[in-house]
Amino acid sequence: MMEGYVMEQIKIHILHTGTVIVDEALPFSNVSRNPLAWTGLFRSKKHQVALPVSAYLIEHPKGLILIDTGWHTDNRTKQIRNLSFQYPVNKAVLPAGQAIHEQLAQLGYKPSDIDYILMSHMHCDHADGLRLVKHAKRIMLSEPEYDAIQTDKMHYLQHEWKGVHLQPFKFEDTGIGPQGKSYDVFGDNSVQMIWVPGHSKGLCATKITNDYQDYVLLASDVGYAERSWKEEILPGVLVDKEAAIKSLKWVKDSAKDKHCIEAIANHDRHIQPHCILL
Repeated sequence: MMEGYVMEQIKIHILHTGTVIVDEALPFSNVSRNPLAWTGLFRSKKHQVALPVSAYLIEHPKGLILIDTGWHTDNRTKQIRNLSFQYPVNKAVLPAGQAIHEQLAQLGYKPSDIDYILMSHMHCDHADGLRLVKHAKRIMLSEPEYDAIQTDKMHYLQHEWKGVHLQPFKFEDTGIGPQGKSYDVFGDNSVQMIWVPGHSKGLCATKITNDYQDYVLLASDVGYAERSWKEEILPGVLVDKEAAIKSLKWVKDSAKDKHCIEAIANHDRHIQPHCILL
């Protein structure tokens, strides 16, 4: 590196946009042999847990990026209407000031300042806030996830992106990730959306890498906590179990890499909001 050269740092804000109340079998499938335990139906409330709902703001020299959007403010006043048939499975808690547009304002940004919203996937606790930030310059999701939301009426709530312009991105054969496919946002390997299917068809982990090849891995819902990949515990909600196992093992291996500064699950109760400088 040239003497006097100052590398531009990447700053990652880990934000919590409220919590989600679910049965403990939804994040950790090993707690029950009942294949439908994750729904919480006919199970005692003692099995319910509150998990953080994370979003990530990345201040990058080449643009401002938001990963996921958390809960919509509708959940404060008309939650049953907003979450519809999914309400019995996952309930939202969104304190004042924690909605994504409110947190952006606290950091000095408007939704229109965001260059990219990159969706890990489109389940309700990740996509519900899209309408609050729909004026971002680009809102993107993987092509397999885009295809899934057109037809899958069980896992997705289509009204959550009503009036929102979604742009699908294509994965390329890069050899990166469990399927060897990823999308390079800036074309310089600094922000990559890596295909990690299983929990959803188009699920992506985000890998943010600096000039020294050190990186942070935002693992989304491949696992619901660090112990998920350490102990290889799958989530309860899966569309492809074999792919999910492969994705979880890939995160486990990545987390052991000497260049991996942090590997973070979206809903890990042990992760507090903080900033990472890369």
